[in-house]
Amino acid sequence: MIEELRISSLGVIDSSVLELGPGLTVITGETGAGKTMVVTALGLLLGGRADSGAVRAGAKQARVEGVVAADALPGLRAAVEDAGGDAEDGVVLGRNVSAEGRSRAFVGGAAVPVATLASIAEPLVAVHGQSDQHRLLKPQTQRLALDRFGALTEQHARYAELYDALVTTERELAEVRASARERAREADLLRFGVDEVAAVDPQPGEDVELAAEETRLGHADTLRGAAEQAREALSSEHGSPDALGAVAAARGLLEGVREHDPAAAALADRVAEVSYLLSDVAADVASYASGIEVDPNRLAAVSERRAALTGLLRKYGETVEDVLAWAEQSALRLGDLDSTDDQIRDLADRAAALRAELATAGVALSTARAEAATRLGAAVTDELTLLAMPHARLQVRVTRREVPEAAHPTDAEHPPPDLLRLAEGWVRFTRSGIDDVELLLAANTGSEPRPLHKGASGGELSRVMLAVEVCLAGTSPVPTFVFDEVDSGVGGAAAVEIGRRLATLAADAQVLVVTHLPQVAAFADRHVLVEKSHDGTVTSSGLVVLDDAGRERELSRMLAGLTESDTALAHARELLDVARRRT
Repeated sequence: MIEELRISSLGVIDSSVLELGPGLTVITGETGAGKTMVVTALGLLLGGRADSGAVRAGAKQARVEGVVAADALPGLRAAVEDAGGDAEDGVVLGRNVSAEGRSRAFVGGAAVPVATLASIAEPLVAVHGQSDQHRLLKPQTQRLALDRFGALTEQHARYAELYDALVTTERELAEVRASARERAREADLLRFGVDEVAAVDPQPGEDVELAAEETRLGHADTLRGAAEQAREALSSEHGSPDALGAVAAARGLLEGVREHDPAAAALADRVAEVSYLLSDVAADVASYASGIEVDPNRLAAVSERRAALTGLLRKYGETVEDVLAWAEQSALRLGDLDSTDDQIRDLADRAAALRAELATAGVALSTARAEAATRLGAAVTDELTLLAMPHARLQVRVTRREVPEAAHPTDAEHPPPDLLRLAEGWVRFTRSGIDDVELLLAANTGSEPRPLHKGASGGELSRVMLAVEVCLAGTSPVPTFVFDEVDSGVGGAAAVEIGRRLATLAADAQVLVVTHLPQVAAFADRHVLVEKSHDGTVTSSGLVVLDDAGRERELSRMLAGLTESDTALAHARELLDVARRRT
């Protein structure tokens, strides 16, 4: 809901602030006072075309601001924050138009492109005027309106859910089919690798162990020669001087004098320990030397095994452990790739089941729409009778998107993604359903129903929009409606009925009406007067919210052109009494 409208230097309006509220607000004033500037201001806030000619003479720029309550509009708050604006204490929408024609837009204090302002503000206000783009002229909006009128929103949501599931499934199916060749090539490569690893059958740590064994076997002669020489140096078998003999001699000398000095005895004990260690080492070296064998066959086998492992390491990992991990992961992937045929079959079966379910849901939705269309058409037609269009007839046409037989798919098992098979034939389908919805108007007796924008004049179209909005009252997501001279060409009892219908719509939404008829103005919850003043050089207009006495004077002016006529004032009071008894 719009809480406040601020206008500066727009047309004849110098500077005005209009506080708004729920219910019906009417805007009246003398001809040329600038009533339509309010609608123009709203159009700018909705992202409409900026006209430098609307900038007040002598001003550098015109500025319009609207304060919108965002508490009941979580989507608005999120959109403003996404645009970089602030939505904490209501949303301020702004538009500047310079005298040179340049335009700037603001949302929540942040400068944004005009297109962003339009996308945020357009869902908030529906403007119905003789020169405006009408929200309900859009086919998508007409379909949504019919669904809301017929309480079909949940039924459509279920259809849309099935549609999304089918689109996702068929996209996945197409991707799997398109990649089947690539998947087969990948499977062949993986299978070759997994088989190659399995044939070698590497064991964890085997590469390190084999490397050490190959080095040992390759230097067997050198290792054995060194070990035998070391053994001879430690403990000679040929009577040559050796380490054990030298240590034994040293031990004997110290043992001979140990009784004369405790220190000599300690040294003798330590030399004894050395002799024991040398004896053990000599035995170990002898054992090591005797255990070394030159085995060319084993060396060849180790080298061959290492070559096989190196081949795997070159392709699948830096270590045997890496190779084994690759083989395990590849086996899992191979199982997935080998299931492609099963996956294609499962996806095709699911797509077929979804198509059948979607066809049933689409027919049910289409049938329900056709029934709701009949009721909505009759309801709007009845409203038009009350709005001084007694010969007008509104028709809501629901047409299935049938496909000519010549265009039927030749392969029913693989239909195009936009065609759906029903029991009676093929239809085109979208996320909105299997049919198109269009509002048609026959303005006069005997005339054929035509699309709204072709079947009515500007004034008639505004009344048609009012009738439709009244019938949709309570179901429309739009919080604010604006009608610019919806009563054009109407008077008498029909004008009273227009006021009554506007008041009915205002019970569920905020309604702003620019009017020149007192019968309409009498039904207002808030009456705003556009006052024109002249200082001899410049004409200015301002917006004033009238009290009860002010309303009587304004209605009397609208009735008779007189503000102090007792007769006109009495008639004004009578109109106000009729309006107050509307419920």
